[in-house]
Amino acid sequence: MPHPLSALLTRLGRFELPLLVLPGVAALALWGFVALADEILEGETGDVDRRLLLSLRNPQDLSNPLGPLWLEEMMRDVTAFGGTGPLAFITAACILYLLLRRRRRSALFLFAAIAGGQLMSTLLKAGFERPRPDLVPHGMTVYTASFPSGHAMMTAIVYLTLAALLARSESRKRLKAFLLLLAVCVTLLVGVSRVYLGVHWPSDVLGGWMIGSAWAAGCWSLVALLQRRGDVEGEPAADSDT
Repeated sequence: MPHPLSALLTRLGRFELPLLVLPGVAALALWGFVALADEILEGETGDVDRRLLLSLRNPQDLSNPLGPLWLEEMMRDVTAFGGTGPLAFITAACILYLLLRRRRRSALFLFAAIAGGQLMSTLLKAGFERPRPDLVPHGMTVYTASFPSGHAMMTAIVYLTLAALLARSESRKRLKAFLLLLAVCVTLLVGVSRVYLGVHWPSDVLGGWMIGSAWAAGCWSLVALLQRRGDVEGEPAADSDT
């Protein structure tokens, strides 16, 4: 009769890392978002938000962010990566890529994941209705409520979900790691740019990162499970990294 611990390890070994780790990551990020939202509703984050936002501004002229003019212009370029137009274009391009590779169910899953994330972002903003920062002039035009940051949330959802799904369409580990690292970097940069431009409180961005990462981790877990069941196309055969 096999030892119980050995039997447990054998069972765990049959599952992929995403199925073991990512549901916990999603739950932890969701818990963090709920805790942060509670603090915001109680007004506990106001002092920290104000200090962090003002720390990025010239004390003599709050309309002027710290750093040279080219940095402010670059931040506007960076924040565009989280805009609705660019995200829609990138998502459509990746769906087309998957369709061209005859991965139709992966393309459908990607569309559903991104569309669901956008709907959740809209509902959360409407539910919280937090005003935008009014301490400093905004570095660009804004139209929606402040919490959670739609740019931070949707960049996490779109880029992390795309990276996870496309990584599972690749066999080479270096390409997988590159896609995931690139998605994380873009997500972080876009969030920072929103605070730098004065259009979001830092807690808005943190909340967007949390709920967006929770959604992306949940999607990654689901696609791994569906691939195991054969409902979504699985990973290709391993190629050489050389």
